[in-house]
Amino acid sequence: MKKRLRVAIIFGGKSAEHEISIISAKNVIDAIDKEKYEPIPIGIDKGGTWYLNDESKFILESNNPKLAKIYKVDIKVALVPTNNSNELVSITDNKNKGKIDVAFPILHGTYGEDGSIQGLLRMANIPYVGADVLGSAVGMDKDVLKRLLRDAGIPTPIFEVFDRRTIKNTGFDKLAEKLGKTMFIKPANLGSSVGISKVDNKEEFEEAVLNAFKYDKKIIIEEAVKGREIECSVLGNEEPIASLPGEIVVNSGFYSYETKYLDEEAARLEVPVKLPEETVKKVQKCAVKTFKVLCCSGMARVDFFLRDNNEILVNEINTIPGFTKISMYPKLWEASGIPYSELIDRLIQLAINRFSKEQSLKTHL
Repeated sequence: MKKRLRVAIIFGGKSAEHEISIISAKNVIDAIDKEKYEPIPIGIDKGGTWYLNDESKFILESNNPKLAKIYKVDIKVALVPTNNSNELVSITDNKNKGKIDVAFPILHGTYGEDGSIQGLLRMANIPYVGADVLGSAVGMDKDVLKRLLRDAGIPTPIFEVFDRRTIKNTGFDKLAEKLGKTMFIKPANLGSSVGISKVDNKEEFEEAVLNAFKYDKKIIIEEAVKGREIECSVLGNEEPIASLPGEIVVNSGFYSYETKYLDEEAARLEVPVKLPEETVKKVQKCAVKTFKVLCCSGMARVDFFLRDNNEILVNEINTIPGFTKISMYPKLWEASGIPYSELIDRLIQLAINRFSKEQSLKTHL
């Protein structure tokens, strides 16, 4: 029997999206082909400590996204890069816990989706699923992301960016002249709608600004686009492909963190969405172009606004999209003919293929 590849499923982390990461990891571990891969659950607590867990018991309250937490075992681990093996070593008893063949980081948000874990895995000489350091960092920073899209001629909502110093020179009335009286205020570096507020007046504006600065030192303020929320999944490295698009239909308010993960009745997913064939192809083409412009690889979900006149605007990209049971990324691929288990297999193989090509490059004279 062919030896199974040991796949480190890395989840949790020092992020506001910690609990959702845990639920995503559980779904990946449940669906991964156990005949080809040996999943190695590695949970990172909110303080940053890494724990080597058993596949059968690594999550507490896994059915409740509000309460989900890592089962903290006695084995604390660290990656130790060496010349010929990528070792996982226990810092509890200094014992070798075996080689990691490939990593599958399911770390949504800060330290996981911003290039941090990708840099660590690259230094440790381990292939990993998803975008590389640059693509992850660019995809996470909505300021840089939107400037690159704008320069590439890809339409995106009108936006302004501020830090704590520059925000003092503006206000609700001044911004409303450019963006309209209804606007969204977001941390520049975060996902899953954490820290995002929709505002319509000065009082809401000031409160939302303070809230966004709790999560990042830079915030982005955008116009509120009137249109449908369309999402499209992308898969691949040099020649990425796009899934059929889907639609988020929110019953009230906007697509907040609670709507995405905690309240299954607050929004409805139309997968795939019924759109004219011409519009579907337009969304898919723009999703792939966005993926390439932002230097992504492996996987990403591109989020759009679709106006009544069929104009599409790119809202953002998620380089580690959710893998929960109600997440769009796997649902769209399933609707496009790639079931969950096969999707995970493809992602792992894409990681190995990219790593193999990177290994052929010279690193010294």
